Amino acid sequence: MTRNPLKPFVFPLVCLLALWMPHGQVLSQENVQAQGEKFNTLLYYMNRMYVDSVDLDGLVETAIRGMLEELDPHSVYIPAEDLQEADEPLNGNFEGIGVRFNIMKDTIMVVSTIAGGPSEKLGIMSGDRIVEVDGEIVAGVGIRNKGVMERLKGPKGTHVDVGIKRSKVEELIHFDIERDKIPIYSVDAHYMVDDRIGYIKVNRFSKETMGELITALDALQDDGMKDLILDLQGNGGGMLNTAIAMGDEFLSGDRLIVYTDGRSFPREDRVAQEEGRFEKGRLVVLVDESSASASEIVSGAVQDWDRGLIVGRRTFGKGLVQRPVRLPDGSAVRLTVQQYFTPSGRCIQKPYDEGVDAYRREKYERFEKGELMSLDSLELPDSLKYSTLIKGRTVYGGGGILPDVFVPIDTSMNSVYFTDLLRKGLFNRAVLEFLDADRKGLERKLSDRAAYIRDYAVDQALLDGLIALGEAEDIPFVEEDWNTSLAAIELRLKAILARNLFDTAAFYEVFNPINPIYRRGIEVLNDGTYRDANIDGR
Repeated sequence: MTRNPLKPFVFPLVCLLALWMPHGQVLSQENVQAQGEKFNTLLYYMNRMYVDSVDLDGLVETAIRGMLEELDPHSVYIPAEDLQEADEPLNGNFEGIGVRFNIMKDTIMVVSTIAGGPSEKLGIMSGDRIVEVDGEIVAGVGIRNKGVMERLKGPKGTHVDVGIKRSKVEELIHFDIERDKIPIYSVDAHYMVDDRIGYIKVNRFSKETMGELITALDALQDDGMKDLILDLQGNGGGMLNTAIAMGDEFLSGDRLIVYTDGRSFPREDRVAQEEGRFEKGRLVVLVDESSASASEIVSGAVQDWDRGLIVGRRTFGKGLVQRPVRLPDGSAVRLTVQQYFTPSGRCIQKPYDEGVDAYRREKYERFEKGELMSLDSLELPDSLKYSTLIKGRTVYGGGGILPDVFVPIDTSMNSVYFTDLLRKGLFNRAVLEFLDADRKGLERKLSDRAAYIRDYAVDQALLDGLIALGEAEDIPFVEEDWNTSLAAIELRLKAILARNLFDTAAFYEVFNPINPIYRRGIEVLNDGTYRDANIDGR
């Protein structure tokens, strides 16, 4: 019997056709088989007859990607070699040596070691330069981030030898590092804003998020927290179960948190089950146009049950649920199988009938349309109106969570010069060079965290260094723009320096006061807005 050389390609296509088809029709098994054979036959003749050599693997991947784009913007194909990296943010860890690095002057510089990781345990320090990896010179050779990751990441238990150049040490220091699991933290910061308001910044919804959130809540409640600001700005989502667990922390009884529904999967209600740590007390959730998916589940549930106030701007509008489907070659598809709905029945998914490109542009077009400056630009017909479940307040569906308290984007300190410096990543580089000149001296001088956050004024040498880096990158100094953006420039430099001297939480403690959504969140708790919204914080 002659073996069909293209047989491996049939199964992925048949699986995709069987699981999902546009326009809602369910194909019969015979039709699925027929479509798979049609595709297989085409590949066979391409392989045998096409005028040039044919990359069959690439063709099949292109076909899969094209089919998925015809379905919706969130069904995606992930090649086998990229699958582990794609899953790392959801798993809450990766395997490697545990350093944060930056490439500066063509050299890998250790910005910081990750607490508890193998590099910290061996004594690798901030400011160390990695110049050799397993005997290979990696300095001065034009290495990029991907090349660094390929050399330093690896399975737990494997070893890598790094040669480090340390300031004021003539010889290279060699470390034999045994790779380990390295946490990817979900909670960037938690601190007390004042004697009663606590603040928690969550950047993703992973398997480890709830443990970190509970630790933060316990710490803040020990410090006397009565009100909570939960910051989900820029949080693009993650795991559905984590979003449900987070909603459960804030909702009492057996209240509905979210329900999902799909053609092949019946409606499933997910309700609060556990006694949460913050079911009572005033709650404010901060969101913006980059808050998506799991962030919208949490903020939608809080809003629908009148549990707290949502402050910021309309969220992204991703209300589709993906399920991973493994393919025979080790690759995978994250296939949309359901939509999710808030407790009041709102589907948060924004329209995508104009295609993937238009869908992806929509978030950026909000500025042009004026939505980021005023809600008046939004069409909110009566058909999009819903009512909250306790107080009967009006809320809206149709794409994203519309905040209870809108906060326009602040452009008063923007300038072309400031934007150009940001785009080139020069703020981080300026801080690293400033630290590199006298790290130990600065660490001694600025060792008091509270005093730094309260009192430190950015050194002129750091400002001059930023200007010099800009000029080296063909960004000429513009005095008018500099004066317009100076307060934002100084605060960003101070925040980045705080992150390098202390931790990520210190960055937010410094930077948040310039964030209009954060400021408004505090005001809502102090100026009567929360009281006037007629919600009781339960």
